[in-house]
Amino acid sequence: MMKSTLVLGASINPDRYSNKAILMLKERGYQVIAVGNRTGIAHGVKIEKEVKIDNVDTVTMYLGKSNQVPYYDVILKLNPRRIIFNPGTKNVELEQLVIKNGIEVIEACTLVMLSIGEY
Repeated sequence: MMKSTLVLGASINPDRYSNKAILMLKERGYQVIAVGNRTGIAHGVKIEKEVKIDNVDTVTMYLGKSNQVPYYDVILKLNPRRIIFNPGTKNVELEQLVIKNGIEVIEACTLVMLSIGEY
């Protein structure tokens, strides 16, 4: 079993990048946990409104800076190995907070990382 990825800002809308990331992660065998504003199903993955798992290797961020604030404590509690800030999600405050807690910060596109085998 490959390590789990939390898609934060998940959407059932197939035009959203978070939705595309869920599909690509699943296609490559990753366990996907999806959290978004609305519940639903995306590519067989249930989207929850809150995090209900505690074993997360990677958080991939699809929320804007102001929408990330309620998840600060959740991310720190999960203590993932890394957090990926996708384009448009950069947040210096959260980056500094997670770095202080030993979490690797990557500013990149999850879709590109997956497509070039650098995930």
